[in-house]
Amino acid sequence: MEKLEYQEGRTELSSFGEFALIDRLTEGFTTHNKSTVKGVGDDCAVLGTGKNKMLVTTNTLVEGVNFDMMYTPLKHLGYKAVAVSLSNIAAMNGIPRQVLVSVAMSNRYSVEAMEEFYAGIRLCCERYDVDLVGGDTSTTRAGLTITVTAVGEVDEDKITYRSGAKLHDLICVSGDLGSAYSGLLVLEREKVTYQANPNFQPDLGGYDYVLERFLKPEPRMDIVKLLKEKNIVPTSMIDVSDGLASELLHICKESQCGCEVYEERLPIDYQTSRVCSEMSQNMLPVSNALNGGSDYELLFTISQSDYEKIKDSEEVHIIGHITEKGSPAVMVTPQNSTIELRAQGWKQE
Repeated sequence: MEKLEYQEGRTELSSFGEFALIDRLTEGFTTHNKSTVKGVGDDCAVLGTGKNKMLVTTNTLVEGVNFDMMYTPLKHLGYKAVAVSLSNIAAMNGIPRQVLVSVAMSNRYSVEAMEEFYAGIRLCCERYDVDLVGGDTSTTRAGLTITVTAVGEVDEDKITYRSGAKLHDLICVSGDLGSAYSGLLVLEREKVTYQANPNFQPDLGGYDYVLERFLKPEPRMDIVKLLKEKNIVPTSMIDVSDGLASELLHICKESQCGCEVYEERLPIDYQTSRVCSEMSQNMLPVSNALNGGSDYELLFTISQSDYEKIKDSEEVHIIGHITEKGSPAVMVTPQNSTIELRAQGWKQE
């Protein structure tokens, strides 16, 4: 048996960001099977030897880290748990087919509560024609942990990785950015007020859009359908789960390029701007868009030759372009100054 070597001392998780930790833990792994087309390093693993490829992805949501039961309805949580995994399938330009759901729950949760949670799972599966085909249940000493594995498919010539962006490609994003984080800010504000005064009745009127964006996101399967209808195969793509800046840096790293995006072109909903102005005079909507995360929009690049096909789409916004290898990833302000983009992803506390 091979002897395991241990380093002296201890490296704290807090010294690594999410993506650096993944790189560290998976360093040295190699593939052994011809059917493994793509392993670690993209939104999904890609498997299969034929023209039609299988996409597989897993996401874990942990109570107290990824969701707070004080303001998260169980039905919404079930829906969201499936939706965020389907978003990874969309980010590969694929179609989801099946999901497996594993749940570890404490005795704080009743059978009726878990039925409500699974009602949300069923609603999302029905909406996107996805089959629940298995999973696991277990107990835990505290809280609720949810793991969803999604399986999808994509034709070999349609599959889109993070690594295909080319010089002068146009950078596009669907929907709007920063609204999910704005919804979280509203919920956290009302939570703090309620904790200070349990008789307080939260007033969430006028925040419907940003609250739904956080509590019940939708995978952008409609954008995958739109691209197919317009005969566009993106050169690279990723879903916006950790904020626009982080996802742009992923594409630049994997495609070995730089990028320029324009602040005035970032799509930001008026409710997002309103929440920022209410929270603080120094809170800028563009900061929510760059670093907020949980929007689950699709960020992708296309060849300039596809510009005419996409330019009139109301749901797709062209926000910049790819620059040459060795160039930084930057945002250009309306004053024509540049700000280098930096990732603000998960970090273990």
